[in-house]
Amino acid sequence: MKTEDIEYHADGARLVGTLFAGDEGASRRPGVLVAPEGGGLVDLTKTIARRLAEAGYVAFAMDYYGDGKPLTDRNAIMPKIEAFMAEPSAIRARAAEALAVLARQPQCDPSRLAAIGYCFGGTTVLELARSGADLKAVVGFHSGLATARPQDAAQIKAKVLTCIGALDPIIPAEQRLAFEREMTEGGVDWQMNLYGGAGHSFTNPNSGALGMPGFGYHAETDRRSWAAMLDLFDESLGSVSVPK
Repeated sequence: MKTEDIEYHADGARLVGTLFAGDEGASRRPGVLVAPEGGGLVDLTKTIARRLAEAGYVAFAMDYYGDGKPLTDRNAIMPKIEAFMAEPSAIRARAAEALAVLARQPQCDPSRLAAIGYCFGGTTVLELARSGADLKAVVGFHSGLATARPQDAAQIKAKVLTCIGALDPIIPAEQRLAFEREMTEGGVDWQMNLYGGAGHSFTNPNSGALGMPGFGYHAETDRRSWAAMLDLFDESLGSVSVPK
């Protein structure tokens, strides 16, 4: 398994993401961009990217804030996320350059690209799709669905899957319905999986430690949503072989 930190620049920031891939001598494989939760590029994000690489994909875990360093203070994180949401061109630019880094890798087939994200990362990859990025599939796990530019759904080329906990206080039913209208009016090939018993951050084993109502790990939903992602990848990216 090849692991490499890669520097790139977007939106005036020096960013550092982490690549996970098999041997360069193997045939080119689909690439998956991985966008982390709102705190930025942490070990859990890298573990997810490694897992994708072990399954036969080339995976690049992107950076939001600079130098590959996550943020830990919620009071510092939320204003940045709110700014990205209010004017999505900045987060779209950062995600687009990360996708370009992935597409340039010799192990990656640039005609077979996908993007996945968690919490704000799901929001990020949905915004990347709304920008018209050349993606075959986009998957958001407990992802924020709202956008300042719903009209841009008409530019989405990817098949879209969102995996949402029915008990998620961050993504209420009204937001889900607005997303449904947005995707339908945009002519998008979309799916939404709603998981009973699951709240926000259901894929993060450490989310319960936050002590926030409605946040918590849910093992069954984590497993089922990962399987749903792989099903969509099989449909949209084609077969893959496990790298050496």
